[in-house]
Amino acid sequence: MRTPTGVHRDKPNAIHELFGTSKAIIGVIHSLALPGSPSYAGASLEELATFAVEEAERYARGGVDGLILENHGDIPFSKPEDIGPETVAAMAVMAHRVRARVELPLGINLLANAAVPALAAAHASGAAFIRVNQWANAYVANEGIIEGPAAKAMRYRSWIHAQRIKVFADVHVKHGAHAIVADRSIPELARDAEFFDADVVIATGQRTGNAATIAEISEIAEGTRLPVVLGSGVDVENVGELLSVADGAIVASSLKEDGVWWTPVSEPKVAAFMKVVRQLR
Repeated sequence: MRTPTGVHRDKPNAIHELFGTSKAIIGVIHSLALPGSPSYAGASLEELATFAVEEAERYARGGVDGLILENHGDIPFSKPEDIGPETVAAMAVMAHRVRARVELPLGINLLANAAVPALAAAHASGAAFIRVNQWANAYVANEGIIEGPAAKAMRYRSWIHAQRIKVFADVHVKHGAHAIVADRSIPELARDAEFFDADVVIATGQRTGNAATIAEISEIAEGTRLPVVLGSGVDVENVGELLSVADGAIVASSLKEDGVWWTPVSEPKVAAFMKVVRQLR
């Protein structure tokens, strides 16, 4: 536990609580294009769920500590208010199937920044956490201006009695410009996420597959007592250095065949990566 910040009450370390280990590694399941998205080609829910389960099983056999399901096949992503019930339903079905087959903690990331729909899917499927790219304040993303949904999402979580679901919140998130809050430091932005009751904060680089710098990770950690998790750009070459200042990592592209997000998970890559991580613990 880091030095208290005085912005929120103490809470258990969510990484230890969810994954039962330090330096937890969470593998990303990038779903196929879902109903309602531009690239959707008519796959049945059974086909969508089978793909997600197969990816989850490769990660599990490789030894990761947790999983997160993400609708990355839905590019270009919609703003939260434009995401239809068909997307939420598909995410819930896939997540439920994954949980039935793989005994690892599962999270939901519903792009773009759809905290309330993600909570709905997580609650319906029994998932343990959600990721929200902008939890407090606002930024200019690829999708336009994205505002932090913390107030609405926390009330919704309470309303559906889903307080068990943890919130992983990005700080200075990738794929966007932060000019709106440029007069506030990165430690202050991390403190804002904690103030609005996030459980874990996430450090990212500038884009998918790009790692945060040690300096930025350290700045985020300076502003909060919450665990800091890496959200992009972690690979077998840099994981040792990056995990020296972080409490875990969400990993995807570097564990895929050919190192790109749209290819299947490579079980040998996962196993080699986790061998390095185990040596760091």
